[in-house]
Amino acid sequence: MRLSRVIVLLSILLGLVSSTWADTTNSEPVRLLPATIGKFRQVSFANQTQTSPPSTAVPVAIETAEYSGSNGSRVSITITRFRQDAQAFEQLTQAAAEKDHSGLMREFGTAGYITNSQIVFFKGPNFVRVKNLKGDPTNLKDLAHGLSATLDNGEGDIPVLVKHLPDPENALKNVIYLNSIADLRGMPFLSPVFEVVQTNGNADAVISPWYGSSRVVIVEYHTPQLATENDQRIIARIHEMWKLGQPAPTGYRRVGNYSVFVFDAPDEQTAKQLIDQVHYEQVVQWLGENPNILKEAERRYVNTTLGVLITVVKASGYAAVLCLGIGGLIGGLLFSYRRSQQKNVTAFSDAGGMLRLNLDELSAETDPSRLLRERN
Repeated sequence: MRLSRVIVLLSILLGLVSSTWADTTNSEPVRLLPATIGKFRQVSFANQTQTSPPSTAVPVAIETAEYSGSNGSRVSITITRFRQDAQAFEQLTQAAAEKDHSGLMREFGTAGYITNSQIVFFKGPNFVRVKNLKGDPTNLKDLAHGLSATLDNGEGDIPVLVKHLPDPENALKNVIYLNSIADLRGMPFLSPVFEVVQTNGNADAVISPWYGSSRVVIVEYHTPQLATENDQRIIARIHEMWKLGQPAPTGYRRVGNYSVFVFDAPDEQTAKQLIDQVHYEQVVQWLGENPNILKEAERRYVNTTLGVLITVVKASGYAAVLCLGIGGLIGGLLFSYRRSQQKNVTAFSDAGGMLRLNLDELSAETDPSRLLRERN
């Protein structure tokens, strides 16, 4: 009897789990593109969901839709979602390298660029392409701003490696960013020095041709061990290129976990000046419990206590000065008022203007009712 009840309960649980799994698998994925964006309405839609391993840079979802505006204009929007913000930014810089535009800017999304017929930008893990199909292309800006407001902000900034380039705001306009690179021989321009660099996918790189004829390349390794090993190989390779008469980097230096290259500079001094502007910002993170946590707490407590003490002393000083000031002002006004009253009253005295008590009855009686009348 008990066995049959257990079997029935198991059957019910199995049915519930199966129905829940079916509902989950049959449910449609969350749409990346909204049905309406401002005055534009979606008229067609296509979805491509990717099933890539988490470690790859292949996008996880791609959606394309056409939108129609009130004035008959039509716009195509393609949004590609990656697993990381850096992967979306890499896609943006590679797309920008193939187009004629005024340079990357911060106007759309986190960063993007604009051409005569399209606006391309990235925001969070999303890479977006807004293309004009029919009508006034000026509508693209409003559409791009409206779409950007619906997207996940992610980290909300460009990769920090780009900010460490010399003159980063201008370098951003034509920068090329490579995320988790495994082989530097696939960089936009080939150099024999990159043949000895081994990263195993644990490095990022940034390239900027902004500096006149010079190009700056920064390779960031994820571990100091990789940086040390590659630095030794790079220096040996550069010396070998010098002996063979091959064109070598004009300047090279290891800066922290960075390998900084300068190519095609007019002279070594110019290359050195560019490298001097690259600063590696070290970040220390404890994988376990921070052994200095008590010292850090003590330091914060001391700083907080000193701050409170200084605030109290300042407040007391301000209060004392305020009280003395108000008291002095009121006293001065009262003194002046009484002085003015004394000047306006005529005083009669036989003591030189001073008050005198008639204790010896020498002063004349001035009250007529108290005087004796004369007898006839």
